[in-house]
Amino acid sequence: MRVPGLIFADHVLMKDIEQDQCLKQVANVAHLPGILVRSMAMPDVHWGYGFPIGGVAAFDLEEGVISPGGVGYDINCGVRLVTTALTQDEVQPSIRPLLEALYRDIPTGVGAHGALKLSRSEVRRVLEQGSAWVVKQGFGEPADLEHTEEGGAMAGAEAENLSERAVARGLDQVGTLGSGNHFLEIDRVERIYDAKTAEVFGLFEGQVTVFIHCGSRGLGHQVCDDFLKMMMRSKELAQMNLPDRQLASALFSSTLGQRYFSAMAAAANYAWANRQVIMHLARESFQQALGLSPARLRMNLLYDVAHNIAKVETHLVDGRQRRVLVHRKGATRAFPAGHPDVPPAYRAVGQPVIIPGDMGRGSYVLAGEPGAMTESFGSSCHGAGRVLSRKAAKAKARGRSLIEELSQAGVEIRFTGRSTVAEEMPEAYKDVDRVVEVVHQAGLARKVARLKPMAVIKG
Repeated sequence: MRVPGLIFADHVLMKDIEQDQCLKQVANVAHLPGILVRSMAMPDVHWGYGFPIGGVAAFDLEEGVISPGGVGYDINCGVRLVTTALTQDEVQPSIRPLLEALYRDIPTGVGAHGALKLSRSEVRRVLEQGSAWVVKQGFGEPADLEHTEEGGAMAGAEAENLSERAVARGLDQVGTLGSGNHFLEIDRVERIYDAKTAEVFGLFEGQVTVFIHCGSRGLGHQVCDDFLKMMMRSKELAQMNLPDRQLASALFSSTLGQRYFSAMAAAANYAWANRQVIMHLARESFQQALGLSPARLRMNLLYDVAHNIAKVETHLVDGRQRRVLVHRKGATRAFPAGHPDVPPAYRAVGQPVIIPGDMGRGSYVLAGEPGAMTESFGSSCHGAGRVLSRKAAKAKARGRSLIEELSQAGVEIRFTGRSTVAEEMPEAYKDVDRVVEVVHQAGLARKVARLKPMAVIKG
């Protein structure tokens, strides 16, 4: 190990973490060339490909590497939280028809085809312009871009660095939710912890909100797969003497490293466009199902954050400001008040940090704190984190009526595959309250509001 490893957790969470291979992966990441300060894991950490999910690591721009396993297969998997002017009491009587309308209007499940059928030239525009391109096509408002990380388009994206197979997989998946842990959820604001920040974020108790969680779909998966194969064949990798081939990497400054970075940025832009279109479709579903005007609904984007990405950022390292490459794989950026990369609307209180939990218990909105800049390269957890594998969750769900259990807990569900409901059962995830409390107590981000699910769509 070139640097130490650091786990953000409490004693209860550590009991599960110690039973998982993720601790070994934190140590493995610490072997990578050019890694700075330490290899880190957030309290939602669990085993992933190469890097643990919940892993954070920063690298020198010249001597350090970029690793597809440190970004993940679902490039720019992320979350988007949308506020409304509606209260639970107003929406609850219509929750089932609203859920059916959303399920009808937003393509969901494995291989789902989107509302947009794009040509190859149009896919390339999405790859390089991100959310801005779909907004120009009428899918949303320019104000949405102001509340999206990177404005919905990461600089440096070059569509020419994607394979034809990757582009082909992106032709008809903009505006699709996908499957697995991806979801669309209707929530209510259950509790406000920080009234001042909540007001800036546009949150109030009893308010109905919408959570969207998905990424770059098959296109992003193909980008990751293509570059992993190239890196595994490179002579450069053999010289790194790494403990795990899943850590296949290239020097960030190398031609291959720069090609992957630009392709990753393009896939990230595709993901932002995807979530933008889904939000637009959700707005239309709400208006039609509830018979409300846009002015009455006031469905506005609070924020959209990535949690599978690598970015060049400025951080304090060994007492001086340096440009470094930060990998966040299942981790969310958590920049504090005053940071220039926080949107102007939120700069006085800090960047919104959006943390989904599970479909039965709850989720959180936090705000970035200065401690994240000194302790975790500006990073927080990204969710509750799995505690059961999908196979173990399905075994635990056998003989139970999870749909009825959720209904009794006040959560309506619509799904494409019954097995997904079992894989995503609430007990498959860590206690999000405990995970978020660790982040709060560590000074990485502070609690602003807790959300409670009312209805959920799963692929």
